[in-house]
Amino acid sequence: MSLGLERPILPYKNIKILFRVALSLFLWVTPGLSQKTQPEDSSLPKYDLRAETKTKGVIDEVNLLSLGTRKDFMELIIKNGDDKIHIYVCPKPFEEEMGISFSKGDQIAVTGSKVKHEGADVILARELVKGEDTLLFRDGKGTPVWDARTGK
Repeated sequence: MSLGLERPILPYKNIKILFRVALSLFLWVTPGLSQKTQPEDSSLPKYDLRAETKTKGVIDEVNLLSLGTRKDFMELIIKNGDDKIHIYVCPKPFEEEMGISFSKGDQIAVTGSKVKHEGADVILARELVKGEDTLLFRDGKGTPVWDARTGK
């Protein structure tokens, strides 16, 4: 005699399928959730292809500056006549890995994006020519060619 209170039992096969689906979803979703994305730093200047310019001059100063989360970003200040132009080049680890160096008095030509950073005009170097060497720091879209995490 049945009172109608019994629940239908799922067949063993259905439980097994549901378990596999749940496990698969868990395994697919977990790695995506655990990856940390680098926060977009709004204080960093953005490369603007429309503002690309070319300039040349003699290096007057070589500096390391703090830029966003980096404490080791290479800046060159060049003289072109009476003008001093600030060139943001790359992180120091990238410079070292490439085996390049810059010194006061070096003659260079730069292609890059002229942008405002903290109220001042700066050029974000995409390509730099020093002597016979042409050095690329950004691709054709202005994206840095170094790794944002390591600076290399």
